[in-house]
Amino acid sequence: MAEAGLIKRFREGSWVFFRPAESGAEAVLANAIVESLDPADLTLARDRARAEAVQKSRAEAAQAYFKAHAGEWDSIRALHVAENEVEAAMAEALGDEPLSLLVDLGTGTGRILELFGPHARRALGFDLNHAMLAYARMKLERAGLGHAQVRHGDLHNVPLPDGAADVVVLHQVLHFLDDPVAALAEGARLLAPGGKLLVVDFAPHELEFLREQSAHRRLGFARDQLGRLFEGAGLKVASFRELSPDPSGGKLTVSLWLGLKPPAARKKKRANANVEVVA
Repeated sequence: MAEAGLIKRFREGSWVFFRPAESGAEAVLANAIVESLDPADLTLARDRARAEAVQKSRAEAAQAYFKAHAGEWDSIRALHVAENEVEAAMAEALGDEPLSLLVDLGTGTGRILELFGPHARRALGFDLNHAMLAYARMKLERAGLGHAQVRHGDLHNVPLPDGAADVVVLHQVLHFLDDPVAALAEGARLLAPGGKLLVVDFAPHELEFLREQSAHRRLGFARDQLGRLFEGAGLKVASFRELSPDPSGGKLTVSLWLGLKPPAARKKKRANANVEVVA
């Protein structure tokens, strides 16, 4: 079926995930085959029961991983403004226009797909952490977001063509990277002309313990610093916003940069001339 294009294979380490074709004649045929199956067939019933047992086992393992690391994440959250305020600011920056494809780089628990996936026809998240991907799959399944998927992959080398996405998000990812420039360049590559790149990260701070405790490579980013990196990636900074923490306890300011990829250049012909002008 994979050779015929009726299903797509996505390798993740020693595991392989399969999904029905999503477009073209292959998708039409795959859907017709599924619809023709008898739901009461005993073989299919046993297969469904087995699949549900496997999903439950993986979900429990993912929950255990998340629980083991939740304390670390909670301690960091306590240092900055509440997540609901950050998410509200992200929603305001991106707007509510329908999207063809949303890409979340370094998707982690899949929260960005869960939050903005309902606005997109397709939503894809990429991450290298298998346990986090398992947890994200569980959340997306429970949310009924079948069109949102997570895949094992390096955010510096995403297996998607140039200009495939309307929106690319890097949420609290850059401070973990040795090469944030390459990550921004990959995000810009994925954007269609007129597309949006949203980066959410910390403003510069002096909490050195985060390097050892949480593997932070960078202690935040200045407004102008990321602005220059956006320009280097061919993006225009459309907006910038800072969310300061409660002075009584928080120490980390969350910053949001929204970049736009310029529309594609259009060629015009001057009247009575054979000269092309790029607009």
